[in-house]
Amino acid sequence: MRILVMSDIHGNHTALEAVLKDAGSVDETWCLGDLVGYGPDPNAVVEEIREIKNLTCLMGNHDVAVIGKMPLETFNGDARRSLAYHEKVLSASNMDYLRALPSKPKVRGDATIVHGSPRDPLWEYILNAVTARINFDYFETPWCFIGHTHIQSVFVKIGDSERVYLEQTIPNEVIQLEPKLILNPGSVGQPRDRDPRAAYAIYDTEAKTWIPKRVAYNIKEVQERIRAAGLPEKHAVRIGEGW
Repeated sequence: MRILVMSDIHGNHTALEAVLKDAGSVDETWCLGDLVGYGPDPNAVVEEIREIKNLTCLMGNHDVAVIGKMPLETFNGDARRSLAYHEKVLSASNMDYLRALPSKPKVRGDATIVHGSPRDPLWEYILNAVTARINFDYFETPWCFIGHTHIQSVFVKIGDSERVYLEQTIPNEVIQLEPKLILNPGSVGQPRDRDPRAAYAIYDTEAKTWIPKRVAYNIKEVQERIRAAGLPEKHAVRIGEGW
């Protein structure tokens, strides 16, 4: 099967549309959470996600916060302002959809999928080999797909050893999957790897391949909507620069 794997859309509907168009026909879509937060389009994003066929969608930490199950004080000031705005404008049906999303890791064939980490599904960031090494003990499948960091990455564990290293990914370069790996498709709506293009990945379950992908979208249009909604200027600036 050809599966679209994406994460961290963060209220950026324009980026989501670009990813869905660029990915083309897929057999399934796996969304690793954080539909809301930061961006200007929470309702449009949730409604688009709800229409996707053969979807598995997880809950992210921003999704948990907007439904009232995590204190907004947990987040920094700018993130908190955006979440408060989303809490106010989200429709009742979209809130209900977010409430129904699973927050724990899911196993899908050879892959475990989760928002943050298999050890701490909603909050832990896997940004370095030390944290990755610990988390390899928390899933039993050959590979684990994570979001949350907004950075396309692959962590590789060498056989039965404790050696783990971070492998640089290149858009459109095919990665042949072998045990044991932790892979991140990056962020659709707010990349943080200095590449502002929307990020996602294509996972082929038969060929056992992972292809990191990037697609350009109309960032200026989204920045204008962020400013029109009175959301933090920082969120407009960072999507244009990818930090």
